[in-house]
Amino acid sequence: MLDVGRHPNIELLAYSEVENVEGEAGDFKVTVRRKTRYVEEDKCTGCGACAEKCPTVVPDAFNEGLGDRRAIYSYFAQGIPSTHTIDPDHCRQLNGKKCGICAKTCQAEAINFDKEDRIVELNVGAIIVAAGYDVFDPGRIPEYRYNEIPNVVTAIEFERLLSASGPTGGHMDRPSDRAVVAEIEALEKKVRKSQKALDKLEEKFNEPSAAFYKKFQAGQYQDDEDRQKWADKYAAHLAVIEPLEELKKKAAGFTVAKRLAFIQCVGSRDFRFYPFCSGYCCMHSIKEAMIAHEHEPETTSSIFGMDIRAVGKGFEEYKIRGGNNSNITYVRGRVAEITEGPNNNPIVTYEDTRERKVKSQEFDMVVLATACAPIKGIAALAKTVGVELDKYNFIKTSSLSPVDTTTPGIFVCGCAESPMDVPESVAQASSAAERAAEIAFQPELEKEKAVA
Repeated sequence: MLDVGRHPNIELLAYSEVENVEGEAGDFKVTVRRKTRYVEEDKCTGCGACAEKCPTVVPDAFNEGLGDRRAIYSYFAQGIPSTHTIDPDHCRQLNGKKCGICAKTCQAEAINFDKEDRIVELNVGAIIVAAGYDVFDPGRIPEYRYNEIPNVVTAIEFERLLSASGPTGGHMDRPSDRAVVAEIEALEKKVRKSQKALDKLEEKFNEPSAAFYKKFQAGQYQDDEDRQKWADKYAAHLAVIEPLEELKKKAAGFTVAKRLAFIQCVGSRDFRFYPFCSGYCCMHSIKEAMIAHEHEPETTSSIFGMDIRAVGKGFEEYKIRGGNNSNITYVRGRVAEITEGPNNNPIVTYEDTRERKVKSQEFDMVVLATACAPIKGIAALAKTVGVELDKYNFIKTSSLSPVDTTTPGIFVCGCAESPMDVPESVAQASSAAERAAEIAFQPELEKEKAVA
């Protein structure tokens, strides 16, 4: 990506949206909306001082909502361009409230709340659609209880938990445990605030709150309005202290997730949703299980699937290595249900098709290998660009040329066309670039032929 950003023949229009496409192969007119960041890209140094001071905290979409970010943020590390963006939906200043802390903090003077979107028109010879994909929403499968059991996560969420730059710093902390820790932090904040108020009262009356409260409960000071308020504040303080201590005791026993279950084909190879195989899920689960074992050698993983489709070069060997070296067990069987057991542990009920028995097994965390689904908004994009979609809402291509769309001069690559893994996406991207180059350089080639 860094090489692309520096290339003299490549212009990156990040944070932009295609609004209209007209013309034909070799002569397209594309209208692009350059959305404003409210940050001057040429001035921003990416230091992050503004984000550190921003008071508005919102869920971080890049971390699948498992972590937080600020209203001014960098979408992810190493992004190009290396700049920040202000979220207009959550920024206090842009929503009519007094703030502007980021502007006061920025030494480069890159913050500009008056910036507006710009419309850019491009004349291009060919177009390549590489819109990517979305993951299937496992909440549509009620028996897996994705929205009910906190320690049932998607493969993408688990990927962020494994990442050193993720919300847990690479530690496999369970979502249920993280929720308890967050509650402890919130209660500790309340305790500190109430303790400050109590300190002032103790100083005023020259008496510890605990000693005063015993006297108050014994019937003293009942007609003293100031001491009545003191008693109320101390009672509220105790009402926070007691559950806080209980949660701390509970958190003392927390450890990272060591018993992992990976459930394959969640939404794919399923006639209720997507009957096709998503292609990369099996190897992705094996990779995640191996990385989890590297993080914590005591980790054991069970991968539940109808079969493991390791079809690429070296993939079968990788699968076997995972079983031999990373405590991975491959369970042939379809998971029927996930329920919640003691300590928020998911219990997986499945049919072991080798032994022809229904079994149940308890895990610390369950990871759902969700299907590769068409990206949200693909129908609107296809209409704007002028291409057709197939019955699954992927971009329709020729059976003889899998990068050619239904419109000449417009090509597609990656999961916008169909589910595929990284090597296949890269190969298809090279093919699409070659086809686009044929269109873009066709006038020059015809001139050369005419001269010859």
